[in-house]
Amino acid sequence: MKVSIVIKSLLGAGALTLPLLAFSESNVQTGAATASPGATAHLDFSIVIPKVLYLRVGTGSAYTTGNLTSVNTIDLITFTPAAGTVGNGTAVAGTGGDLTGGVETAAVVSNSGNVTLNATASGALTDTTTDTIPFTQITTAATTLTSTTALPAPALSNGTSSNVVLTAPTSKLIVQDAKWTYSYANAANVPAGTYGGVNTGNSRVVYTATMP
Repeated sequence: MKVSIVIKSLLGAGALTLPLLAFSESNVQTGAATASPGATAHLDFSIVIPKVLYLRVGTGSAYTTGNLTSVNTIDLITFTPAAGTVGNGTAVAGTGGDLTGGVETAAVVSNSGNVTLNATASGALTDTTTDTIPFTQITTAATTLTSTTALPAPALSNGTSSNVVLTAPTSKLIVQDAKWTYSYANAANVPAGTYGGVNTGNSRVVYTATMP
């Protein structure tokens, strides 16, 4: 009999505590028929925003709609000086690029402060022998696309370029883009051949953006 009483007491106590565990805050106020009682209840909210860093150079997803995705397309920019003009110092426009004519879309979108941007090549462009053309012969001109200020382009070199630092406003948000137009300076007479290509002859440049 004593055991039964104890079990019933425990079950009753558990039933009283269950509503406190299962429901949000509640508050009961009472008063006379002519009174105006007031009751309050509280609820907390939290929104967790992840850090986002988007970099596009060439073919890629839209970035002005808020829906950012990855696109694994790598463009090829090709320069072909006309016969008799090799090394004459007249710059040569490229072909290819998502905007054609050796022009690429470049964009950075971020939400956590300043962004550092650079470009890395594994060495000078090479042909099938030992002939080379340094990446300093390829220039990049940045002009406005949709943002008020054009996204600056790192100056290419045979290694890692100097950093370009994008300073974020007080909002910590950066949305900056540009048209990057690539040209071949054509400032030196070099042997005939195909220098670089599709991921060959040190052709591939890796652009890297970082933020805190």
